[in-house]
Amino acid sequence: MISRIRGTLEAKDLDRVEIATPGGVGYMLQIPLSVYETLPSVGEPVSLYTSLIVKEDGWQLFGFASQLERRLFDLVRTANGVGPALALSLLSSLTAARLVRAIVEKDTATLQSVPRVGKKKAEQMILDLATKMREVDVTETSGGAPAPGAAAEDAIRALVSLGYSLADAERAVRATLDASTGPLAATDLIRNALARIAAR
Repeated sequence: MISRIRGTLEAKDLDRVEIATPGGVGYMLQIPLSVYETLPSVGEPVSLYTSLIVKEDGWQLFGFASQLERRLFDLVRTANGVGPALALSLLSSLTAARLVRAIVEKDTATLQSVPRVGKKKAEQMILDLATKMREVDVTETSGGAPAPGAAAEDAIRALVSLGYSLADAERAVRATLDASTGPLAATDLIRNALARIAAR
């Protein structure tokens, strides 16, 4: 079992990173948006918690900034019909605390705000996960800054509510994060992202 990878960040994208370990092995990890915002610059040291999924057609390695995110990723996949891709989408669209709260409080509207989650899927997740989620401590340290993730989440939601597609919203917010030298509030992310979209 690969539980954590430390090394040098070789490349990063919105949904994946490449990490080279001191032993010379490079790992490609799929990540949620919340992890992307905590990453250092390419060439700098990085450490991510991991979850390995082994299938007949290959292995998939997923990276997380905290043990809490990894636990939620593994937990939501126990729900009927929730695979790795949807689990990542949930963690990209919602903060860990909001995801737990939505399931425990049976907030189907929040769950349905996540791409590919309809009413029936949200209800099934609540049915399968509500009891398990009550045991999750969302106050545990994350190993990464939670605020940027929440700010990006709010910025993307705001852009989508203004009529932009999810893909365009994510692209604009990502570009803004890439160009930033420090953390940005949601309002600053929205303002800069709108400027980037208008300049296209």
